[in-house]
Amino acid sequence: MNIKQAKDYIKDSVKLYLKKDADGEYRIPVVRQRPIFLLGAPGIGKTAVMEQIAQELGIALVSYSMTHHTRQSALGLPFICHKEYEGMSYDISEYTMSEIIASIYEIMSESGIKEGILFLDEINCVSETLAPSMLQFLQYKVFGRHKVPDGWVIVTAGNPPEYNKSVREFDIVTLDRMKILEVEADYNVWKEYAKERNLHTAIINYLDLKKEDFYQVETTVRGKNYITARGWEDLSAIIVLYEEEGIKVEESLVEQYLRNPRVVKEFTAYYDLYQKYKKDYRVEEILAGKAPAQAGEKARKADFDERLSLMGMLIDHMQYAIRENMEKYDYISNLLVHMKALRNLVTEKEQTGTEEVLSLLRKQTEGRRKGMEALQKAGSLSDKEKRKQRSVIRFLEEGERALRLGDIVDGKAAVQALKEAYDREVAVYKQETGQVKEKLQHLFVFVEDTFGSGNELLILMTECTVNKDSAKFISMYGCEEYKRHNEEMMITERSDMILEQIAALELG
Repeated sequence: MNIKQAKDYIKDSVKLYLKKDADGEYRIPVVRQRPIFLLGAPGIGKTAVMEQIAQELGIALVSYSMTHHTRQSALGLPFICHKEYEGMSYDISEYTMSEIIASIYEIMSESGIKEGILFLDEINCVSETLAPSMLQFLQYKVFGRHKVPDGWVIVTAGNPPEYNKSVREFDIVTLDRMKILEVEADYNVWKEYAKERNLHTAIINYLDLKKEDFYQVETTVRGKNYITARGWEDLSAIIVLYEEEGIKVEESLVEQYLRNPRVVKEFTAYYDLYQKYKKDYRVEEILAGKAPAQAGEKARKADFDERLSLMGMLIDHMQYAIRENMEKYDYISNLLVHMKALRNLVTEKEQTGTEEVLSLLRKQTEGRRKGMEALQKAGSLSDKEKRKQRSVIRFLEEGERALRLGDIVDGKAAVQALKEAYDREVAVYKQETGQVKEKLQHLFVFVEDTFGSGNELLILMTECTVNKDSAKFISMYGCEEYKRHNEEMMITERSDMILEQIAALELG
């Protein structure tokens, strides 16, 4: 299966493991809650998937790499304890709490979240001294003398032996205690993730043309050559910073992340070509409705690779603008909840002072901050959620500061001042929404005028349909061009056609 299918399966399993009956007992007893073993090549996103699951379910996440643990750190350290049995004193060995178990209790205490996932990576690389204890742990959720708290689901991961010399194969008794998911690299699934994380367009465009270069592990006379999803993502992050600083991206940089000489040369050459396309076509001007005449003429004469790269740049810029707009919508929607609470405060009482409004503002701010900190400590706060929470907190803090510096003493006037600040935020959002709609319209016009109803238009329609933010934006605010072409092309029934067409072409 691919990593997306594995994610859905693990997410469903966690929800079922945490399901309780009317008496508050887990429907599946703890002893029957088989740990999940995610088996797959390195760098395909196993850890990232666990973070996403925790964020989406609103539960905690504790992650450990088992290669870093000795028997003492995992099971606890021995100490002498004095006890009496039938009137006789004895010195016996006890054990301190396992570092892993202690981390779970610490997260529960700091975040207030009592359920979560204990994710143990590289579990098939445990030390020889720790290996005998794994069977007890996998069956009974016990490390040493201490048990994993109820409400915590165990998910493990590891690499097949061909990727890691440290791997020790589990025997059947151990394997029979786990649910095993074998995961393979899948570019189309990773592409969805890459777009959500704003990975560099040049990387996505290159891999659209050369999917076989997405993930490779091979042995040569000079040693191991390898390319992983993690390598592409890390390369994207450094390229963005290089571009911000105006530093040239060269092979010597790329080869630090992609350990395959051929791919390093080909991607670096493509990246240089991508920069040329970016300069020649002036993507921002196209989306602003000011496409240079030569841009359309050049695109019509371009070969397939160049047209696909151009479409990638245009769609990436468009989707980035839409994604930001949708995040602003979530921010505005969250602010509205606070504004309603403030309005209710002054409408429910005949007289309300500014101090009461300020007190509610402080409670709202503190509630937001504590909620964000709890999710962050629990390891289940996404970057998107963090940005939204920070924006809401910033608005509330600025509102409180403005009221304190002003001369407003009446509660209703204070709430009105806050409403005016909120209305300004809404006005900015509406203005930005109008600008995004215009960009989308200009994009459709350029593609129609340049390529007619060819594959390029089908690519655009498909991306608008399958991308969550784009689909949401169009459903909320409409797009006449999309609606017209959707009816003409029946894109909802043909969303996979373009992928099949590209795969059938010889792009080498």
